[in-house]
Amino acid sequence: MKRFKYISIAVFSALSLALTACGGGNSSTGSSNSITAVGSTALQPLVEQAGKNFMNENPGISIQVQGGGSGTGLSQVVSGGATIGNSDIFAEEKKEIDVNALVDHKVAVVGMAAIVSKNAKVDQLSKQQLIDIFTGKITNWKEVGGDDQKITLVNRPASSGTRTTFFSYALDKNQEAQGITEDSSGTVRKIVSETPGAIGYAALSYIDNTTIKAIKLDGVEPTVENITTNKYPVWAYEHMYTKGEPTGDVKTFLDYVLSDKFQQEVVPQAGYIPVSVMKVDRDASGNVTNK
Repeated sequence: MKRFKYISIAVFSALSLALTACGGGNSSTGSSNSITAVGSTALQPLVEQAGKNFMNENPGISIQVQGGGSGTGLSQVVSGGATIGNSDIFAEEKKEIDVNALVDHKVAVVGMAAIVSKNAKVDQLSKQQLIDIFTGKITNWKEVGGDDQKITLVNRPASSGTRTTFFSYALDKNQEAQGITEDSSGTVRKIVSETPGAIGYAALSYIDNTTIKAIKLDGVEPTVENITTNKYPVWAYEHMYTKGEPTGDVKTFLDYVLSDKFQQEVVPQAGYIPVSVMKVDRDASGNVTNK
């Protein structure tokens, strides 16, 4: 039984091309005993757990999970470099992506929040204060009730779906100021926990309240109840895109992820929300409607 293989995007792409040239590969429209899921680091822990469980039950199948950001996942699945493109955003939000080639599988919802060190004195911010911090207008924590300490911003790159969600629904699309930029949610968590005065943002699945904590927004906590009603608005669907309708082992794996057992047991335990419990819908343009 093969375990997860974590390889660089460059090496991964080269291997994918080689497999395609040899007649193997990652097409989601054919049976294969090797599945590659690439993209969102916010979704990565859930897909890793799904892959581990699935391989335990199906030892003849290998599932490789790779991060890189939602934009990378979408471009990789379109190009055939990956079987599944993991994304925090709708493919329609990436203008360069051929959405007609893709099939969307919404597997969960995840909340996202501004994060600070567990020892930081600030527990909540108004949305305007958060915008002013990330746009560089507020540069010291004493301006929002914290210590007299310089604020260090930790951002994600443009390819990040977490960044797109936070930019849209927490910052109201105000451009962030310069700061540290990291590709991985895990790295953002580490830097924020270890850097005095740092603030970043991450999916709730990365927030364990041992080294970092989530900031309340306008007094509202990023809880399941508040997210399902959109009272807390910084959340996203977690998508697993395929190029065309999945068949064979790929379909079996996605059916497993969407099964009642996985959705009701594994999804909440991993810090995500089943799509089925949401009381609102949100489309690719950000419009929210009640179910």
